[in-house]
Amino acid sequence: MDVEELLRAAKHGDEEAFYTLMSSQKERLYRIAYAYLKNEDDALEAIQETTYRAWKTFGRLREARLFPTWIVRILLNCCNDEWKRRKRFAKTESADRADERADAPESRWATRMQVAQAVDRLEPKYKQLIVLKYFEDMTLTEIAETLERPIGTVKTRLHQALRLMRPLVGEEENGR
Repeated sequence: MDVEELLRAAKHGDEEAFYTLMSSQKERLYRIAYAYLKNEDDALEAIQETTYRAWKTFGRLREARLFPTWIVRILLNCCNDEWKRRKRFAKTESADRADERADAPESRWATRMQVAQAVDRLEPKYKQLIVLKYFEDMTLTEIAETLERPIGTVKTRLHQALRLMRPLVGEEENGR
């Protein structure tokens, strides 16, 4: 079956067709969820929640070609929900991590960790742009379609996200 046929079958309640569609996206969804949440269990949980939400709202998908962006959008919403939940508990944890970073050796790995921590501190609307652009290597047009935003908004927010990250990465470097 091609994608169009699978989508039609899934819309008519064919769970096997839906499973096949989701399986075709599983690696991409995992990369995005893991880049966003930085934890395998949370990434898998987000994918599971994405699958559930997609199945429940599958009838709303109008065009087959939009399936990949539609499913990523659902995943990002799940990741944002998890991020908000975590944020409530993260304040004391981030102070502990700052102490650990002060003892970290200078290396390429440490720089990557600084960037990852800076991304983690961003608001979801900025974090999702960084993940899609730099971790998923999506074009600005693909990001705009996925997030259902004008390309100008995507460019502006991406610029703002990078501007917000600069002092965070600099703060990490100066904190050593």
